[in-house]
Amino acid sequence: MPERNRISKPAARRLSQYLRTLQARLDGDASTNRVSSRELGEQAGVADAQVRKDLASFGAGGQPGVGYQVRALHDGLRRALGLDKPWRAVLVGAGNIGRALLAYPRFGEEGFDLVAVFDRASAVVGRRVAGHAVQPMSNLQEAVRRSGAQLGIVAVPPDEAQDVADALVRAGIQGVLNFAPRALRLPAHVAVVAVDFTEALERLAFEASLKPTPSGRSKGHG
Repeated sequence: MPERNRISKPAARRLSQYLRTLQARLDGDASTNRVSSRELGEQAGVADAQVRKDLASFGAGGQPGVGYQVRALHDGLRRALGLDKPWRAVLVGAGNIGRALLAYPRFGEEGFDLVAVFDRASAVVGRRVAGHAVQPMSNLQEAVRRSGAQLGIVAVPPDEAQDVADALVRAGIQGVLNFAPRALRLPAHVAVVAVDFTEALERLAFEASLKPTPSGRSKGHG
């Protein structure tokens, strides 16, 4: 199998979409154990030729006219995306977003274990959220060391996000998932993925404005 760092970030995002399609098929106990590049491409919004190229990047090869074996491809995608081992994560921010993340059941099913929750607000520290006691930030470094957590989730207001991310890096975190609507400046050895709801809604509004109305006219302005 090629080294994982040979897979580009855009390709990795598509691989994740293919994995979701395969997982849904496995969850649904579909009658067929085969899937075609066309089916995967339709779900991801890409051409089937792109699907075949993406899958070939980590050694997955289908059979013309037969397709890919669902379980084998699913497992191969998980290895390619680094999901063949468990990942432990800590969450900073026990507000609305943080509580929603803690209540999401698929994290554990996908191999992500949220091991600790932290907050700076004294009114929140000590409360239990989804089975976790919210800890003060002063416990962060020791908790990361003790649990072996590799990932940190930032779910705090934007003016606190950089300080929180810096604290996660000092604690030894390898990757940060940032829900705060601001860019983070972190060392090159730390992976960062941003989830910006406002940006996503703006992109959705733009794409929706390009769609024709039932009368066939675009909804765009001007």
